[in-house]
Amino acid sequence: MEKKKVLLALSGGLDTSFCAVYLARQQNMEVHSAIVNTGGFQDEELEQVESHAKKLGIVSHCVLDITADYYDKCLRFMIFGNVLRNRSYPLSVSSERTFQAIALVKHAKKHGFKYIAHGSTAAGNDQVRFDLVIQVLAPEIEIITPIRDLRISREDEIEYLRMEGIEMDFGKVKYSINKGIWGTSVGGKETLTSTGELPEDAYPTSLNKSGTETVTIGFEEGEPVSLNGVNYEPLVVIRELERLAAPWGVGRDIHVGDTIIGIKGRVGFEAPAALIIIDAHLALEKHVLSRWQLHWKEQIGQWYGMFVHEAQYLEPVMRDLEKFLESSQKQVTGSVTIRLRPYSFSVTGVDSPHDLMNSSFATYGEMNKAWTAEDVNGFTRILGTQQRIWYAVNGMEE
Repeated sequence: MEKKKVLLALSGGLDTSFCAVYLARQQNMEVHSAIVNTGGFQDEELEQVESHAKKLGIVSHCVLDITADYYDKCLRFMIFGNVLRNRSYPLSVSSERTFQAIALVKHAKKHGFKYIAHGSTAAGNDQVRFDLVIQVLAPEIEIITPIRDLRISREDEIEYLRMEGIEMDFGKVKYSINKGIWGTSVGGKETLTSTGELPEDAYPTSLNKSGTETVTIGFEEGEPVSLNGVNYEPLVVIRELERLAAPWGVGRDIHVGDTIIGIKGRVGFEAPAALIIIDAHLALEKHVLSRWQLHWKEQIGQWYGMFVHEAQYLEPVMRDLEKFLESSQKQVTGSVTIRLRPYSFSVTGVDSPHDLMNSSFATYGEMNKAWTAEDVNGFTRILGTQQRIWYAVNGMEE
């Protein structure tokens, strides 16, 4: 009897390694794998995953690099929208999952796979993101989720792989690490409770700088296009900024939020480039956009980020939100200087040809050239008209 062919989303970590062995040996399936790179893997790491796939007995393995597509279709809009979930998490990994699922569907359809497997658990968001994309774009493909179906722990996975003769650095995989161009998430036993603190060595980059350092990011119509005066493609700016800033220990936090399925979850992350770019971009916008642009952009950005998080990227309204965000960036051009310190950073200045803090009109708190004292007096009287009427009719409330 011919074996069923399954396409496994492989990262090389514990969960997907378990899936590869389990599907082949317990389910008697012909396992093929793909790693979808969203900018988090170096060439050597991809080679290591390929070598690991062979040791797991996977029939064929390939790399699907979608970093540029992910930036063009999602990441730049999250920059435009200054997207931070619960004011802290830049949706580093969660925003990638939809695009990884889309890439898997395209690959599966091209090569005739009728089954797609992934290593998501029953408690997290990723199961919904992968499943929803597959169900919407390829309802004919069956989804297989061994870890979710078996309800096993990471300790159970390790024990199973050892029994099957699979050698891995099991000490290293005690933390679930997911790395992409926009940051790295870190999950471990400490994040399973409300009080645990991730140890220093759980984060991908160690603090090894002291004192301070300044960096300058150049933006053109909202996109990061230069670093310290050198022009780069946006993806290169992100990578170079990550390289410069990560050794300062900045961009770390633990995100606590509501999962799509309704429970609370905690995850650590390290995303220095993402947090710095968002802070710098917002600082520039404060100088060049009108008050109502800023007001509506904040709301649209929050909605966009929420829909990305909630597996709703394919919802048509997202294309409408993207048009608004893109339109808002026409004057968001200039440079922003940031000072880095151990575990922290701050924006120190903005320079833009579109800066609305234009001294030819007025200097805040000092003097102006565009109106008189009588103008302000009349403006204030008109502004307060309705309030004066209300209090004249109703009196002062106690």
